Amino acid sequence: MREKLRNRAVPLALAICLAVICLAPRGFAQDEGMAQEPEAAPVPEVPQEKSAPANLPSMAADPVPELLEAGFHAMYALNFKEAREKFLAYQQARPDDPLGKVAEAASYLFEEFNEKGVLTSEFFLDDDKFLGGVEGSVSANRNTNFLTANHQAREVAKRSVKKNPHDAHGLLVLTMTDGMESNYAAMIEKKQLQALSFMRQAESEANTLLAVDPDQKDAYVALGMSNYVIGCLPGYKKMFLWFGGVHGDRTRGMQQMQLAADNGHYLKPFAKILLALAFEREHQTERAQPLLRDLAVQYPANPIFVHELSLLATKQNVHNR
Repeated sequence: MREKLRNRAVPLALAICLAVICLAPRGFAQDEGMAQEPEAAPVPEVPQEKSAPANLPSMAADPVPELLEAGFHAMYALNFKEAREKFLAYQQARPDDPLGKVAEAASYLFEEFNEKGVLTSEFFLDDDKFLGGVEGSVSANRNTNFLTANHQAREVAKRSVKKNPHDAHGLLVLTMTDGMESNYAAMIEKKQLQALSFMRQAESEANTLLAVDPDQKDAYVALGMSNYVIGCLPGYKKMFLWFGGVHGDRTRGMQQMQLAADNGHYLKPFAKILLALAFEREHQTERAQPLLRDLAVQYPANPIFVHELSLLATKQNVHNR
């Protein structure tokens, strides 16, 4: 009897154990030594690429201002044809900007200065030429292209400044137009009183420009030339001008040109040329040489700077003997 009960109990116990196993939660360790079934790793989300906006504005640099930069570089390298091509292209791209037209005017005047040898020590160190102008008659030296372009630039700039008296761009163009016409009247047409009138006007515009925007260092070319040229006049002429309220200071003029030579923009090379020649007039050749070396490196196609350096070297050799 006991043996029969024992035989029935064993299958019953096994059935109960199987039922417990089947009903146990998933992941529960059923027995010591039985490995827990690992959970499946989450599938990472793959980020979808975002499509670019359909009308994203272009961030490319504006190529138009480079036309002016290239034009002035060609002008100082004495490549006047290329310079004017760049300036005319700028005018076509920016017809309402007078800077393109005043740059064109500058190319005509710089070309004439180059032909007449104005920007050389031979001219600058000769008082008769420096204070009296180039050789030849006024009619023979007349530069109609310069006068026309300069007048057009001035008129556009005047309209801009009339609309906005603090328009730095327009004031810069007015400073350049009157400053260049002062140089033209003095050196080419030899009309000293007219040159003085333009000089004073350019000086006034330069001071206004610097009050509006002190970073416009090109304005110091007009101020420096005004002070230096008047300061170089003979005593009786300076006295005459002094009674008219016109004053000049050679030292101050050179300091102002130094500001333009150090921090100017379009007129920076021109300021270096003027300052180097002024240093030669003042017998400070050691200060003229670095300026001429910089110009010779920057504009190797312009033979004037190398020639001026060789003249200085010859003078120093003669002086050291």
